[in-house]
Amino acid sequence: MIDTHAHIYNEYYNIDNLVKDLVSNGVKKVINNSTNNEDAKEVIELSKKYNNFLLPAVGIHPEFANDYNLEELELIIKSNKVYAVGEIGLDYYWVKDNKEEQKKLFESQIKLANKYNLPIIVHTRDSIQDCLDIIKNNRCRGVIHCFNGSYEMAKEFIKCGFKLGIGGVLTFKNSKLYQLIEKIDLKDIVLETDSPYLTPEPNRGKQNNPSNVYFVAKRISEIKNISVEKVIDQTTENACQIFDI
Repeated sequence: MIDTHAHIYNEYYNIDNLVKDLVSNGVKKVINNSTNNEDAKEVIELSKKYNNFLLPAVGIHPEFANDYNLEELELIIKSNKVYAVGEIGLDYYWVKDNKEEQKKLFESQIKLANKYNLPIIVHTRDSIQDCLDIIKNNRCRGVIHCFNGSYEMAKEFIKCGFKLGIGGVLTFKNSKLYQLIEKIDLKDIVLETDSPYLTPEPNRGKQNNPSNVYFVAKRISEIKNISVEKVIDQTTENACQIFDI
């Protein structure tokens, strides 16, 4: 299994122990996302320490749209092996008064990803149409993290060359996301956890970790009435393709 979206930082985990547990639980790789330049340096160091088990994605989250250093981010990308620019995007849930700054940052990072031939990992909250418009205007590829939009919107992103990141929300009892999973092809899905957040059932309430990606795969298998092995095989292939693993 590949977890395509986690935040594995020293402040959250004993990473030595975590990595041992993940390997023994069938996790092949983790795309380790940053949210700012300090996180970016940490995920790169962790990748080196753990022999590319935790693969670094570096980017500036929209929450930092008022204070960031894009030149430093580009230097980090130029100087290191990274697998994506992420987590980037738009978030109008928490902050609504800086939409133009967020769009400018998002677009700048897409251009950076394209310059270095990297996929992007997109955060979108209460901003899905603006995200789609910017993606359409800046040809790019990647993953829509924690996708929770409509089937029509899913088709638009897929048409643009994106996979849909599906995580623990799918397993929640009140989630309607299963209606989308019924309709979309398995080749358009990648698995994620967003660790340490959004822990899936049956472990909800505990700190999340990438081994819980299995419960997301299991729920997809139930919805599509196929084996969990088929879900894992196809989503792993999808992740390897998009991140060039």
